[in-house]
Formats: sequence, structure tokens, C-alpha cells
Amino acid sequence: MNDKVAIVTGASSGIGRAAALLLAEKGIKVVAVGRNERELGLLRSEAHEKNGSIKIYLADILETTQVDRLIIETVDSYGQIDILVNAAGIIKNGSIEDTPLDDWDRMMNINLRSVFYLMQKCVTHLEKSKGNIVNVSSVTGLRAFPNVLAYCVSKAAIDQLTRCTALELASKGVRVNAVNPGVVETNLHKRAGMAESDYENFLEKSKSTHPLGRVGTPNEVAELIYFLASENASWITGVTYEIDGGRAQTCAR
Repeated sequence: MNDKVAIVTGASSGIGRAAALLLAEKGIKVVAVGRNERELGLLRSEAHEKNGSIKIYLADILETTQVDRLIIETVDSYGQIDILVNAAGIIKNGSIEDTPLDDWDRMMNINLRSVFYLMQKCVTHLEKSKGNIVNVSSVTGLRAFPNVLAYCVSKAAIDQLTRCTALELASKGVRVNAVNPGVVETNLHKRAGMAESDYENFLEKSKSTHPLGRVGTPNEVAELIYFLASENASWITGVTYEIDGGRAQTCAR
């Protein structure tokens, strides 16, 4: 993997950060995309300490011109793109009765539209390198959960986007897969406005809703992302891979 180049979005925190760091540790040249310059700088320093190569890239993935520039500058710097990891995403509470249209639109734009655009613009380069895409979806893409309607719909759409593009791009030698985590301890919910005490209660409750009795870690999901991006998964495409402590196997409770 030492000659590979990866773009990782959402690299400022959580699963995206863990994936960027692990890929760098494995010898991949990583372009870490995010909006938090301080956190990206800390990520680059940590990767450097572990002999990894990370180039930080400040960008808003909702802005198509910034995405276009990201891809152009990555190819200008490294000559290729081998791996695209779409890890950026947000969550907001809301049901069919009370989800504001602005919240719906923002989740669809960040969680789905930006992923579609990044994939579309990277296809030409991934075809040349026989590369692959790993999308970060969610267990909510596979199962229904109350009061996170727009998030569930956006992740279900990511799963179908993954399957459809895997079929379309297979003849070009490009693989497309997704990971579907359960509850993972990140800043996702707190960035959505959940108070610290409420988040701690949420994590505690999650011990009972996940059959393995605990929530996941970003590093565990990053390991699966790395596997799917590696040659060890060269005959895997179109999967939406559960990594959720068994959460998707349970009934509502």
C-alpha cells in the first residue's frame, strides 16, 4: 500500500480521523479533508510521529468548486487517487412531524449529495488506478430508528448509492463498499447539540441495545475501512458491512 494515495473526508474527528491516521500508518499517502484546521494539524503531527504521511486540506465538501480543487490538487501533488473514504456526516433529531426542512436539506446535502459528487468526480482517477471507495454509512441505513428520520434516510440512500455504483463501476475495476457502524464514541451527537450528561446516558443505554454490551471505537471502524480499501478485499464490492456489536440483529426495545 506504500504507493497508494487516499482522500479521507471528515478527517477532523471521529471515524474519519481514525481512518486517516490508520491509512497513513499503513504507508498510504493521505489527503485529510476537514474544516477544523487545529484538529487537522494535530492529526498530521500524530501521523508524522508514527512515520505516516498526511497532507491536510481545509475544504467545505458542500462547495463543488472546493471539491473540484481538492481533486485537482491531489492529482497534481501525487499523480493519482487510489482510495476515497467518505466519512463526513452530521446527525439531527427529528421525526416526520417535527423535522425542520432546513435540517432535512442539510443532512441530505452533507451525508448524501457531497458523497455523490466526490464519487462522481473521482471515478476517472480511480479507474486509472483500479482503486476503490469506502463510504461510512450507519446501522440506521439498515434498520429504522425513531426520532432520527432524516439521518436514517440519508444513510439508507448511501447504502443504495454504494450498491448501484459498485455494479456500474465493476467493469472499470473500481470497487465500492460501505461500513455500517452502530453507536461509536465520537463527537457526532455532541456536535448535534446533545448535552454532555445526555450523551453519557446515551452511551450507557447503548450497552443494553448492542448485544456485545458496549459501544464501538473509531479505531475499530477504521480497521474495517482499511481492510475494504486493501488488496485483501480485492473480490469484495457492493457490500454494506455491519460493524455494530450486533445492533442490527435486534428488535426494538
